[in-house]
Amino acid sequence: MKKELWIFNHYARTHEDAGGARHFEMAKHLALRGWSVTIFASGVTHRTGRDLVVRGESRAVRMIEGVRFVWLKASPYKGNGFSRWKNIVEYYLEAVKAKQVEGLGAPQFVIGSSVHPLAGLAAWRVARRFGVPFVFEVRDLWPQTLIDMGRLSKRSPIVFALRRLEGFLYRKAARIISVLPGAVDYITTFGIDPKKVVWISNGVDFGAYQAAKPYIEKDQFEIMYLGSLGEANAIEVLLDAMRLVGEKDSGVTLRVIGTGPREEALKVQASKLGLLGKTVRFEGAIPRSEVAAIAREADAFVITVKDIPGLYRYGISMNKIFDYMAAGKPTVIAVNAFNNPIAESGGGITVNPDNPEKLAEAVLVLSKMDPNQLAKMGGMAREHVAKFYSYEYLAERLEKTLLATSQ
Repeated sequence: MKKELWIFNHYARTHEDAGGARHFEMAKHLALRGWSVTIFASGVTHRTGRDLVVRGESRAVRMIEGVRFVWLKASPYKGNGFSRWKNIVEYYLEAVKAKQVEGLGAPQFVIGSSVHPLAGLAAWRVARRFGVPFVFEVRDLWPQTLIDMGRLSKRSPIVFALRRLEGFLYRKAARIISVLPGAVDYITTFGIDPKKVVWISNGVDFGAYQAAKPYIEKDQFEIMYLGSLGEANAIEVLLDAMRLVGEKDSGVTLRVIGTGPREEALKVQASKLGLLGKTVRFEGAIPRSEVAAIAREADAFVITVKDIPGLYRYGISMNKIFDYMAAGKPTVIAVNAFNNPIAESGGGITVNPDNPEKLAEAVLVLSKMDPNQLAKMGGMAREHVAKFYSYEYLAERLEKTLLATSQ
């Protein structure tokens, strides 16, 4: 049986750039299982703005570790304004052009993956052209997430259009994949059979992570945040917590590794609190390939999210959660969500979001914990993520889902 998969993911990346590498990781494991996988992504990288398509060309094709990438020409952008929407529309228009798939053969399955639903619409049109099953992968619930975050009114004409498109893609999909375990409750409100929805979480390239670096006696206890610096990440709460931590223990430090629209404002806040360059360091973004090595340097990790009512009622599936767990160190997570892999594994401490006092208390508890206790807690996180969230395991689930779809 031919096993040819095409994936349309606007923001798909390899290890060469910062950002999500979900499809690249799963594609590598699918390739080991006899699949040929092609990923269609925007030529403009989301984090850095780097253009991967040569001027005058409409696409760039490259094989990377057994996975074929097709980068499509689109305009650069900054922030979330008009230029980004222009980039999104351009990606869609390029993706549906017949010339963009010339010389690439033909797919047996086509996956369209949100963040935005136009990637799903492009995938549906390509799947229809080749007469093969279309699979819609939902990573962000547009427009619901934008409504929950207050960026769009539920009465907006944009929301109306996005809802119509969302429902259309749910109905046209032969199968719906969600990274959120509770999203089936949302999707079925569109009249979709729940048996059509499959949960395949985000995960981690577990093979990239060596055994956790042993704890040693030292004066400093280093916590680390690896990820985006956006509104939803609530790093301002973490900085307030670090001020409180410093009042009790000046030996606890925070490394912030990542970038995003809130970066400069957060540096200003850290400076005003007297933390910048002392107990808090901002180190910028790093390529995906360096995450595992940097993560080994931490004593513990931290995740904060903005306490927006309903935002996480269908679950969380942040890549950084699984990176932290694979590194074998405990995590303090401030979230109210449908699911919580940290709590499920016993690999950390959970507190309510938007509460710097409770967040500071949890950080201090870890900083004073016996090294053997820390190692045990981190080991439980590592064992849990290896069993349920490795990309090898998730690729196997994706393969079973696709093959069942063709029957």
